[in-house]
Amino acid sequence: MTRLRARIEHAPIWAQVPLAMAAGAAGSFAHAPFDLPIAILIPLIAAFGLLSIARSVTSAGLLGLALGAGYFAATLTWIVEPFQVDAATTGWMAPFALLFMSVGLGLFWAAALALSRWAGAHSWVLVFAMTGTEMLRAYLLTGFPWATPPQALVGGMAGHLLSWAGPHGTMLVMMAAAGLAWAVPREWVKVAIVVALAAVIDVIPLRSADSPLTDKTVRLIQPNAPQQEKWDPARIPTFINRQIDYTADGDVPDLVVWPETALPYLLDQAQPALDVIAEAARGAPVVLGIQREEAEQYYNSLVTLDATGHVTQIYDKHHLVPFGEYMPLPGLFRRLGIQSIAERVDGGYTPGPGPQLLDMGPLGKALPLICYEAVFAHDVGASPERPDFLMQLTNDAWFGMRSGPQQHLAQAQMRAIEQGLPLIRAANTGISAVIDPEGRITASLALNQAGYMDARLPAPGAPTLYSRTGDLPWVLLVMLGLIGAVLHRAQTRRAQPIDAPAPEA
Repeated sequence: MTRLRARIEHAPIWAQVPLAMAAGAAGSFAHAPFDLPIAILIPLIAAFGLLSIARSVTSAGLLGLALGAGYFAATLTWIVEPFQVDAATTGWMAPFALLFMSVGLGLFWAAALALSRWAGAHSWVLVFAMTGTEMLRAYLLTGFPWATPPQALVGGMAGHLLSWAGPHGTMLVMMAAAGLAWAVPREWVKVAIVVALAAVIDVIPLRSADSPLTDKTVRLIQPNAPQQEKWDPARIPTFINRQIDYTADGDVPDLVVWPETALPYLLDQAQPALDVIAEAARGAPVVLGIQREEAEQYYNSLVTLDATGHVTQIYDKHHLVPFGEYMPLPGLFRRLGIQSIAERVDGGYTPGPGPQLLDMGPLGKALPLICYEAVFAHDVGASPERPDFLMQLTNDAWFGMRSGPQQHLAQAQMRAIEQGLPLIRAANTGISAVIDPEGRITASLALNQAGYMDARLPAPGAPTLYSRTGDLPWVLLVMLGLIGAVLHRAQTRRAQPIDAPAPEA
């Protein structure tokens, strides 16, 4: 091991970069479709190794970029799927989207390694720097906290960390553990630490009592409308009738949930269809996704229907997908002939006012989430009061049939664990699921399968520590750590003799 490290350390940067990319790519095996959580240790431990061999701030940044780009390129391969829906028009963008996404996200890891090298190449600095840049990734430019390392913990005992520390506190713990594994001098101790981490992350399953169930039954509708056919006028009746048939079948549930944009009409044109849906529901309330227009603004919305088909509540999606549901700098991109991929209205959607609760009667209060909104832990935690359950309506047909839908489902499991709340999820092409407050899937419909399922709604768990504190404690801790790094750098420079050479930049 020592000889190998020496060879890598003395190799030219052009030889180190591919190794860094390979280490990053290996981390993708921690996520769907492979689901080998232990693999997440590879890029995290590699980050400390790369920091130790970086000869300058620039080389540290380049190695961090390679590590991050390799990780994100291999994990986010599904990002090409939306561009293949209309391949003749947007297919050419697919490779550029993957390239720009992986490099753009890799810059966050580049910044972490560069800052750590600048501050003295100390492992403790990298713990705070990597956690801090992952925080920035969740917030900066509307945020994109997909494929975070803590996502790999869902389903194992270590996933409990999310209920205490949320995604960012968990990231801090994971980086500290990886740094410890790298820093200990004895090889057998390194191996022992890695084995222990692997056991906690991957080998030891989540073992806790089954969450109690309420006496309420929810019906989740999964029409399985391929994105290429979803808006085809010739196919629209097939998908609507399929959902109506599923709604009318069997015993009457306590709630029926259709997926995002389940009806291909604007709300003010949909009343005849809503009347038919209410009749099929036989008195059960219905939640469904639909677009609506108000004051020449268009919204991606969900509505609740009463037994007569009247709309009783409306929620407008507030965290929109950039380049999907709206265009940043729309004038520039329109001139380039580039438009939003997912929008069904000219000019894109308008964001809603923010998180709100829906009164679901005997089932309690629900926090609605439309598609991408379940990716943001801080949005789910911004609810005006604690709901009884989370409710996600999504159209994952955009994500294809490979890793995207499974990774999106894992994000929903994270939100359930963090808040200690059940989550029900109606997805157009799957994976529709009921998730308990421990993040366990209690019922689901397979990907690419049309159907419906009736499932008991799990009872809410006790409020978690993270649901009470949110991200603030971890933001403050990371800020203190980074301030400490800057002060350490300044102190080190003051302690240098005047005639000593300055550290290599």
